[in-house]
This record gives sequence, structure tokens and C-alpha cells, in this order.
Amino acid sequence: MARALVCGDMLKASDIRGFLWAVLIAAGLGALLLWRVGGHRGRPPAPPGPPPAVARRTGCAAPAWRSAAAQNGASLANLAWAPFGPPETGWATYAPLVAHEAGTPCPPDSPGFAQAYAAWQAQEKLPADGIFKPEDFRVMRAALMLRRPFVLATTAGACPAAPDPATLANADAAEAYGGKAVQLRPGALAAYRSLVAAARAAGLARQPPRLALVSGFRGPGEEALRCADGGCNTLTRAHCSAHRTGLALDLYLDPLPGADPTSTAEANRRHMTETPEYRWLVSNAARFGFLPYPYEPWHWEWTGEAP
Repeated sequence: MARALVCGDMLKASDIRGFLWAVLIAAGLGALLLWRVGGHRGRPPAPPGPPPAVARRTGCAAPAWRSAAAQNGASLANLAWAPFGPPETGWATYAPLVAHEAGTPCPPDSPGFAQAYAAWQAQEKLPADGIFKPEDFRVMRAALMLRRPFVLATTAGACPAAPDPATLANADAAEAYGGKAVQLRPGALAAYRSLVAAARAAGLARQPPRLALVSGFRGPGEEALRCADGGCNTLTRAHCSAHRTGLALDLYLDPLPGADPTSTAEANRRHMTETPEYRWLVSNAARFGFLPYPYEPWHWEWTGEAP
């Protein structure tokens, strides 16, 4: 098996093997791999959500978990770690996804969160102390990454073929950030429109350009130009990107003032994950067939068709 890390916007050597070993122990992965190897060409299976046995709790006061909550509150802002390679401080950027995986609406520094997180740890055969740790996140990160059909399609080293541009649909200028030309597969564009309509019905994304399309399809030629300076296969660029499938899109999530809407600066990513639109996406995007890439809050991939 080729060694590769498949990110939202990149395919990088050196890290996918760690992801695979972490997830191969999980029940059900074998079925997913057999589906792919067997040449299935229909609609992919529905992406799994958080572990079903972890109950969503409405109360966040759990006195027995106050000590764990205090430790989570401290590490939330101060943890020194490198979950995707570059050093980061704190895990607040990933807190919405972590809480969703643990099946709790409780704040990450609350006893209720620690209680739910301990239940998730127990399911994963990890020490169930309710305390967030980098080694726990490696397991969670692997599960999040390997739910994405694009990742499964590239674990053998093959890059999915790009669709014929003539088969792609054009987003309306009003749907695209800055009025730029954005193309997606028709099903992905229709699902995006349904997602935005639901977000607006929930009172979100009513102030343009929030949830506008920053990027969609990027063909092999465009990807090659992005790699022309030799700076490819990094955390931000690759010769094989999920965008080449026409199923990946980048959304405008209110970056820091003056920042690019796809800037990977730690402060910018953390700021985006604090927006109500991002938190709504974490809880609701899967209903429309979209899965996240944890490192890039703006990057989502539609699972309604095989890559």
C-alpha cells in the first residue's frame, strides 16, 4: 500500500499509514474497503456519524467530572502539540468536531463534555478519563479522514480521474466569492444549494458572502500549475487534490480581517471554527452528504457520488 496523507486540499507522503493502522482496528472498516476494492460504482454508503452508543446529553453539569473539565479547560488554550505537522497551541480549533464525535453539545471545558468524552474513549478502548489528549485525537482524526471516499480512493496510490469539464455545472455568480467562476459536479452543486438554504432557514449565512463558494473543481492542469514551483505535497498543496473530483468545495467562513478565506494560519482557522456557520456545518452538513477535512474548516467534500 502506498504511503500517503490525503488532506482536504492535498495528497502528502508520510502519514496515511498511521491513519490506517489506527482505523483498521475499528469495526466496519473492512466492509468499506471491500466496497471500494470490489469495484462498486454506485452511490457510496452513507458516511458514518459519531459513535451511535454515545448519548447526546442536554445537561452539562456532571460533578464527578469537574477535575477532568478543569484539565480540558487548561489544555484548550495551552496544549502544545502538532496534530497535522505544524506546531499548534491549544485544541479549540478542533473542539466543535471533537464534541460532535463525542455526541455532546456541552462546552469543551464543562464536566458534561468530559463525561461524554470518556464514553467515547471507552468505545475506542482508550483510557476513559474524560481528558482530551493528542493520542486520543490521532484515533479520532483517523476516523474522520477515512470516512471520506476520496481518501479511500487514494489509499492504493491512485489519484482519481478528473471528470470531463463539459459534465460540470456552473455556480451562479451570486453563489461564488467575488463572483469568480466555480464549477462542481451537478449533484454536488445541488446539495450545496440545499445546504445553504437550510442554513439560511436556521437564521445563518444571511450576510454575504458567508457560505459562498471560494473554490470548487480544479483540474489536473490547474493543480500542476500550483505545483510548478516545486512546493507541492505539503500540507497546503498537492499534485492530487480532492478538488480535482468536482466533489470538494471551499466555503467562505468569515476569516480574520484582512486574511485570505483559505489561510491556514492557526489564528485564522480557530476564528473560523468559532463562527455560527461552521458550528452549524459540523452538526448538519452530513444531512446533505458533506464531510469535513479537520485541518481546513472551509473544506467540505460531497459523498453522494464516487470520486
